[in-house]
Amino acid sequence: MQANHESLIDVVLDTAKTPPAETKSQEKITYENNKLHKRLCRLVGQAIGDFNMIEDGDKVMVCLSGGKDSYALLDILMTLRERAPIHFDIVAVNLDQKQPNFPADILPAYLEKLGIPYHIENQDTYSIVKRLIPEGKTTCSLCSRLRRGILYRVADELGANKIALGHHRDDILETFFLNMFFGGKLKGMPAKLQSDDGKHIVIRPMAYVKEADTQRYAEVKQFPIIPCDLCGSQENLQRKQIKGLMREWDKKFPGRVDNIFSALSTVAPSHLMDKDLFNFKDLKIDGEARPDGDIAFDEEPCSTPTTGVISLHLDQD
Repeated sequence: MQANHESLIDVVLDTAKTPPAETKSQEKITYENNKLHKRLCRLVGQAIGDFNMIEDGDKVMVCLSGGKDSYALLDILMTLRERAPIHFDIVAVNLDQKQPNFPADILPAYLEKLGIPYHIENQDTYSIVKRLIPEGKTTCSLCSRLRRGILYRVADELGANKIALGHHRDDILETFFLNMFFGGKLKGMPAKLQSDDGKHIVIRPMAYVKEADTQRYAEVKQFPIIPCDLCGSQENLQRKQIKGLMREWDKKFPGRVDNIFSALSTVAPSHLMDKDLFNFKDLKIDGEARPDGDIAFDEEPCSTPTTGVISLHLDQD
């Protein structure tokens, strides 16, 4: 009887030592969520440092659309502001374009809860876009141009010298491929640029962040997402194609998309064909080895790969 009693005590003690499966699962989720937050902070901080996006005394206007990316941008910048060795101010700005069924109360309520300065700009660009763009055509391009001009003016009025946008790594790559495939240009979204009016610096602090991470972060933080289809416009089909292509590459050939993104910051103008970017006409024989000459071919990038082979389909005569 005594032995049975001791056995029962052992079972109780073992149960107390071993957390239930639900607890273990929750601990793992918490660990992964913390890891995600640290990764986002590190990548955003790295981009800010690499491009000197934010300096002491800056006033940063964070453009908040109600989508996952701009919510994540604001959240991470607020975290970094608390840790940064410099002082900078943040003001959140939303442009209410008077789209039908737009829930105008969501963003003010969210920002009030955060206790951060914000401004809601009310401008009926929806009516302008609908009047000028034929039914069934994509409205995003005109909408973007109108929005940009308004945001520049608002930045002036608020005294903001930096305008922060929530574009991430995938947005930059998609824009690069869109310009190359459909526009005949090697052009993407820079991490930092001067605004059209020359009065502000536009920054993209999430330039190194993958969209999958912003998607998961939005779910973790339970951001009150406002969909971007309120105006009834169709998604840009060309961008949709590019997004699908990148998703397929990422799945079948891990690392390929990362390499393409890395290539955007590792450019050899002497090995392209832009006559304005590199002075081909005045190249002379001077008897000296040049780092941007044929020596660049010494590091052969086209050795036969074992994985990720791109299949080319050529028409046969």
